[in-house]
Amino acid sequence: MKKMFTSCLLAVSAAMMGGCHGNESAAPAAVQTAQARVVESQQQQVPLNVRATGTVHARQTAVVSAQVMGRIQQVLVREGDSVRAGQTLVLLDDAALRASADQAQAGVKAAQDEQAAAQTDAKLAASTLDRYRQLQGEKSVSPQEMDEVAQRAAASAARLEAVRAQTDAARSQESGAHTMLGYTRLLAPFSGVVTARMADPGTLASPGVPLLQVDQAGALQLQATVDESAIGAIHKGMKAQVAIDGGNSTSLTGTVAEIDPAADPASHSFLVKIDLPPSSQLRAGMYGTAEFANGVRQAILIPRSAVVMRGSLACAYVLDSQGIAQLRSLTLGVTQGDLVEVLSGISPGERLVDAPSDRDFAGKRIEALP
Repeated sequence: MKKMFTSCLLAVSAAMMGGCHGNESAAPAAVQTAQARVVESQQQQVPLNVRATGTVHARQTAVVSAQVMGRIQQVLVREGDSVRAGQTLVLLDDAALRASADQAQAGVKAAQDEQAAAQTDAKLAASTLDRYRQLQGEKSVSPQEMDEVAQRAAASAARLEAVRAQTDAARSQESGAHTMLGYTRLLAPFSGVVTARMADPGTLASPGVPLLQVDQAGALQLQATVDESAIGAIHKGMKAQVAIDGGNSTSLTGTVAEIDPAADPASHSFLVKIDLPPSSQLRAGMYGTAEFANGVRQAILIPRSAVVMRGSLACAYVLDSQGIAQLRSLTLGVTQGDLVEVLSGISPGERLVDAPSDRDFAGKRIEALP
């Protein structure tokens, strides 16, 4: 009985306490206030560009290789050396070809001597024929003697023509031998810079095997690949904004000089060559990006200073109708000067905290600084 009384007393006490708490109203939590500069997202027309990436090259590049087989005697240049057009770059062993040239030259001398003798004989035979014709008119020679003299003159003239043909053949052989001898000296095709050296003295040079690479001196080109879906927007002579990556990022205005007429069947892209203006910061082999104007489009832009990075995510503090900031993740597009395009996460006309730095504004009411 005592135990039941105690339980009832506890139940009544709990009910009374519950009733008292139920009549009390919960106090609202206070919202913190912070001051910050506030900016607004805006919708603007931005250029609709075709982007393409590529590499800087010389306008003309030559791979120097041998045209005859021979052992390399000397390589007279190294990577980075400047060369002039016609400068000797590589010397091959020319002993065998020089012997052939000397032999051909001797053959020409022998043919010339033989031609001189045949020419003398032909001249003498022609003079004898003229005298016999005079005597024939005076009836002082027999027909048989006349025939013999005429045959000797014809034979001498025929022999002279044959020897002349042999002399021409000997001269052609000599010219060919000297041409082959000239192939033992590899020359620079134009003024430029040696960008690669693939051979050293003592190695055997074979026709078509690269020995050196020379890039033409002067202005450079960006050779960029453009997808086949965008190639219709590009034409020869149009301007392109080019950004070159490097130690110091370089922005240039280039001109489309050439568009390959056929696409690469593997990548379905076209090679576009863009002439670049002279610049001391440009080097062949640098990576670059080209943008070609292709009309305009609507885009939502915000100041880059309003973007805050949380790890790898781009975010911004967006104010609601009560002026309370909420951290919202964004998908960003291209940069337009001090503005950046927002692909998703923000609508036009929304207010954002500018330059939040490392401060946490989430859940705070923002008082806009003037």
